[in-house]
Amino acid sequence: MKGSFSQFKLDKLTFRGFILSFVLAFITVTFILVNYNTLPPFVPIFNQLPWGDQRLTSTPGIFIPIAIFAAIFILNLIFSFLVYSKSPLIARIFSATTLLVAIMNFLFITRTILVVI
Repeated sequence: MKGSFSQFKLDKLTFRGFILSFVLAFITVTFILVNYNTLPPFVPIFNQLPWGDQRLTSTPGIFIPIAIFAAIFILNLIFSFLVYSKSPLIARIFSATTLLVAIMNFLFITRTILVVI
Protein backbone atom coordinates (compact mmCIF):
# COMPACT_ATOMS: atom_id res chain seq x y z
CA MET A 1 0.00 0.00 0.00
CA LYS A 2 2.79 2.40 0.87
CA GLY A 3 4.60 1.59 -2.37
CA SER A 4 1.53 2.28 -4.49
CA PHE A 5 1.06 5.67 -2.82
CA SER A 6 4.67 6.60 -3.56
CA GLN A 7 4.14 5.62 -7.21
CA PHE A 8 0.99 7.72 -7.30
CA LYS A 9 2.88 10.65 -5.78
CA LEU A 10 5.70 10.33 -8.33
CA ASP A 11 3.29 10.87 -11.22
CA LYS A 12 3.54 14.65 -11.28
CA LEU A 13 0.61 15.24 -13.62
CA THR A 14 -1.90 13.30 -11.54
CA PHE A 15 -0.63 14.45 -8.18
CA ARG A 16 -0.41 18.12 -9.17
CA GLY A 17 -3.90 17.96 -10.67
CA PHE A 18 -5.36 16.87 -7.36
CA ILE A 19 -3.27 19.36 -5.39
CA LEU A 20 -4.31 22.22 -7.68
CA SER A 21 -7.95 21.15 -7.36
CA PHE A 22 -7.67 21.19 -3.59
CA VAL A 23 -6.03 24.63 -3.61
CA LEU A 24 -8.72 25.99 -5.91
CA ALA A 25 -11.43 24.59 -3.62
CA PHE A 26 -9.70 26.22 -0.64
CA ILE A 27 -9.63 29.56 -2.48
CA THR A 28 -13.32 29.17 -3.30
CA VAL A 29 -14.25 28.48 0.32
CA THR A 30 -12.13 31.42 1.46
CA PHE A 31 -13.86 33.68 -1.07
CA ILE A 32 -17.25 32.55 0.24
CA LEU A 33 -16.27 33.11 3.87
CA VAL A 34 -14.86 36.57 3.18
CA ASN A 35 -18.06 37.68 1.44
CA TYR A 36 -20.55 35.69 3.53
CA ASN A 37 -21.70 38.62 5.68
CA THR A 38 -22.45 40.77 2.64
CA LEU A 39 -24.67 38.18 0.95
CA PRO A 40 -28.43 38.71 0.92
CA PRO A 41 -30.78 36.30 2.75
CA PHE A 42 -31.45 34.37 -0.46
CA VAL A 43 -28.92 33.45 -3.15
CA PRO A 44 -29.69 32.20 -6.69
CA ILE A 45 -28.02 28.80 -6.94
CA PHE A 46 -30.44 26.71 -8.98
CA ASN A 47 -30.29 28.65 -12.24
CA GLN A 48 -31.75 25.87 -14.39
CA LEU A 49 -35.14 26.05 -12.65
CA PRO A 50 -37.96 28.34 -13.83
CA TRP A 51 -37.84 31.98 -12.89
CA GLY A 52 -38.94 32.83 -9.36
CA ASP A 53 -38.46 31.62 -5.83
CA GLN A 54 -37.51 28.13 -6.99
CA ARG A 55 -34.07 29.39 -8.04
CA LEU A 56 -33.26 30.78 -4.63
CA THR A 57 -31.83 29.15 -1.55
CA SER A 58 -30.98 30.58 1.83
CA THR A 59 -27.51 32.03 2.30
CA PRO A 60 -25.94 28.82 3.72
CA GLY A 61 -26.99 27.17 0.45
CA ILE A 62 -23.97 28.80 -1.20
CA PHE A 63 -21.99 25.86 0.21
CA ILE A 64 -23.97 23.28 -1.82
CA PRO A 65 -21.62 23.41 -4.84
CA ILE A 66 -18.63 23.06 -2.50
CA ALA A 67 -20.16 19.98 -0.88
CA ILE A 68 -20.80 18.42 -4.29
CA PHE A 69 -17.23 19.17 -5.33
CA ALA A 70 -15.88 17.64 -2.12
CA ALA A 71 -17.75 14.42 -2.86
CA ILE A 72 -16.44 14.36 -6.44
CA PHE A 73 -12.90 15.12 -5.24
CA ILE A 74 -12.89 12.31 -2.68
CA LEU A 75 -14.41 9.75 -5.06
CA ASN A 76 -12.04 10.61 -7.91
CA LEU A 77 -9.05 10.53 -5.58
CA ILE A 78 -10.01 7.09 -4.29
CA PHE A 79 -10.73 5.74 -7.77
CA SER A 80 -7.51 7.10 -9.24
CA PHE A 81 -5.49 5.74 -6.33
CA LEU A 82 -7.02 2.28 -6.83
CA VAL A 83 -6.67 2.30 -10.61
CA TYR A 84 -3.23 3.89 -10.90
CA SER A 85 -1.21 0.68 -10.67
CA LYS A 86 -3.17 -0.85 -13.57
CA SER A 87 -3.69 2.18 -15.77
CA PRO A 88 -2.05 5.55 -15.09
CA LEU A 89 -4.00 7.10 -17.97
CA ILE A 90 -7.33 6.55 -16.23
CA ALA A 91 -5.90 8.07 -13.03
CA ARG A 92 -4.83 11.11 -15.05
CA ILE A 93 -8.31 11.38 -16.53
CA PHE A 94 -9.78 11.38 -13.01
CA SER A 95 -7.30 14.08 -12.03
CA ALA A 96 -8.15 16.23 -15.05
CA THR A 97 -11.87 15.78 -14.41
CA THR A 98 -11.44 16.86 -10.81
CA LEU A 99 -9.46 19.92 -11.87
CA LEU A 100 -12.11 20.86 -14.44
CA VAL A 101 -14.89 20.54 -11.85
CA ALA A 102 -12.87 22.68 -9.42
CA ILE A 103 -12.40 25.40 -12.03
CA MET A 104 -16.08 25.38 -12.97
CA ASN A 105 -17.08 25.42 -9.31
CA PHE A 106 -14.80 28.40 -8.66
CA LEU A 107 -16.21 30.31 -11.63
CA PHE A 108 -19.81 29.54 -10.64
CA ILE A 109 -19.35 30.61 -7.03
CA THR A 110 -17.42 33.80 -7.81
CA ARG A 111 -19.86 34.79 -10.54
CA THR A 112 -22.84 34.19 -8.27
CA ILE A 113 -21.38 36.11 -5.36
CA LEU A 114 -20.22 39.04 -7.51
CA VAL A 115 -23.63 39.32 -9.20
CA VAL A 116 -25.50 39.23 -5.89
CA ILE A 117 -23.32 41.70 -4.01
